[in-house]
Amino acid sequence: MVVTICAIIALLVVAYLLGSIPSAVWIGKHYYGIDIREYGSKNAGATNMFRVLGARAAIPVFVIDFLKGFLAVSAMSIMKYDLSLSPSWVINLKIITVAIVVLGHIFPIFASFKGGKGVSTLVGAITGILPTLALLCFVVWIIVLVFTNYVSLSSITAGCCFPLFVTIHSTITYRNTADISVTFIVFSIAVALLLIWTHRKNITRLREGTEPKMAIWKMRK
Repeated sequence: MVVTICAIIALLVVAYLLGSIPSAVWIGKHYYGIDIREYGSKNAGATNMFRVLGARAAIPVFVIDFLKGFLAVSAMSIMKYDLSLSPSWVINLKIITVAIVVLGHIFPIFASFKGGKGVSTLVGAITGILPTLALLCFVVWIIVLVFTNYVSLSSITAGCCFPLFVTIHSTITYRNTADISVTFIVFSIAVALLLIWTHRKNITRLREGTEPKMAIWKMRK
């Protein structure tokens, strides 16, 4: 049991360190000579990188941030080989890992604890647990973006749809395992609340009509 606890703690530390890799900050400073946190929305994420520096800078940031979450959750998957842990506990550990890696992104130790909103990392982590539901949320994100051109509104809407998708999935899949269903549902609600909290300034700007748009229709021309 001691070995199991030590392994879990080590994997959670790795998850936080992975989340703390400030890809937007490092790429901005190394290749463009700027701290992205001082420009645009001052957010160290792919969306702000796109607005300030363009797609060439934003794409690698998104990929790295996505992989941070995906790899952290995938690493925790090795605990399924520990016979002292039930399948439900492995799921719980993955959910805890999601929280830790996203917190690492929001409060990165390698960037003075000032990071991004964690959306890309969150999507990567959820994909590591439930790829089908991550895809559904991505479809919602795309639909809202196409009709509104607001990335922030797309992220908030997709995040708020996540508990609904999880509830339906848990009801169908874990009909005889109530503890897993409850864990997933509580986790999904926490994800939605986290996205609302990290986008609180965007929500204010949306209400005031000052939130910048991602001009995708213009990009197509």
